[in-house]
Amino acid sequence: MSYRPENFAPLVLNVGYAIHNADWNWSNVRSPFARLYYVTEGEAHVSLPGGVLMLKPGHLYFIPPFTLHTDICSGHFAHYYIHLYEEPDSDKHIFEEFDFPFEVEGSSFDCQLFQRLCQMNPEMRLKQSNPVTYDNAPTLIENVRKSKVRTFSERLESRGIVFLLLSRFLYGAKPKVQVGDDRIQKTVSYIRKNLRSHIDIEVLAQMACMSKDHYIRVFKREMGETPMQYITQRKIECAEIMLSTESQSVKIIAASLGFTDHSYFNRLFKKTVGQTPLEYREKTQV
Repeated sequence: MSYRPENFAPLVLNVGYAIHNADWNWSNVRSPFARLYYVTEGEAHVSLPGGVLMLKPGHLYFIPPFTLHTDICSGHFAHYYIHLYEEPDSDKHIFEEFDFPFEVEGSSFDCQLFQRLCQMNPEMRLKQSNPVTYDNAPTLIENVRKSKVRTFSERLESRGIVFLLLSRFLYGAKPKVQVGDDRIQKTVSYIRKNLRSHIDIEVLAQMACMSKDHYIRVFKREMGETPMQYITQRKIECAEIMLSTESQSVKIIAASLGFTDHSYFNRLFKKTVGQTPLEYREKTQV
């Protein structure tokens, strides 16, 4: 797959510099935006699905959207941070389509880039480091609005800085979806563009000019999961964003994503996210 920089337009939600003393300890954090760090002093740890990893000075770190993690800090720790958000209606989601390395070696120039972004956006600094205070629907909506109303020159420079910092990770990134079969790629693109509607496996098979059973087998071989598993995961992630940023009832959101059985949607959401849709909305709409 080919990607063009002009199609990648992440919004900067928060940027700043934080100094902690054993007070950066947050459990089960899962956000619809990515986190980018540059550590200047001390150390901390992040517990990810793959294990507990150390954050140390002079290195850059990347945590993708919707990644469940826990922050652990038992001493002095100072770092720059950026929160980056890709809108759900974007044609391509770079954060979703690549496996980024968690850590890359940084440089003094990277530090200067963070400093410049902080200098440009003092109003985007977090007032508190507790995710509950900023990882919620009103704050997300307000930060998206602020990001969009900045001047063209500010948006252009900010995007340039973000591109430079993310490029450090892209050198070691690998596409999550290395689809060798163009027929499967065609249906994957269709799925991503039609998450807010019912997606029929029979229709996907017809698009790929295969029988349904053959299509499912080929899709799983190419993607590592069945079409239904892939569709469900993308829809639940979309539901998280809708629950955080829209006011419709859970039932309407479920229906808009093609779930005709409201109870099934609730069970599936809880199995994936660990909370019911209502619990998730209450948490994010602080």
